[in-house]
Amino acid sequence: MSAPSQPTDSSRMDTNSTNSASPGNILGSSATDPNTKPKVFDKDGAVGGAFTEQGALGGAAQKIGGPLDKDGMIGKQFTTEGMIGGTVQSALGGEKKT
Repeated sequence: MSAPSQPTDSSRMDTNSTNSASPGNILGSSATDPNTKPKVFDKDGAVGGAFTEQGALGGAAQKIGGPLDKDGMIGKQFTTEGMIGGTVQSALGGEKKT
């Protein structure tokens, strides 16, 4: 049984030409002001992004599946709408001026 192939960084980039993200943000923030960037714990930030479905931690949980899947009993708590993820997003998320 062969191991699943790992996605490259370029496969994670949004190539949609209508994306209004700032040039330096590959995660596709909806920021229109080029002088702002997501806070570290925001869903598009350095730490918060790791917990998304495409991030390192969230992606690993998706591969494991079951209760850790984004729709599972544990995984759904870490989404931006879940109890843990939603609390972090509202308390520590958002954008900051650069």
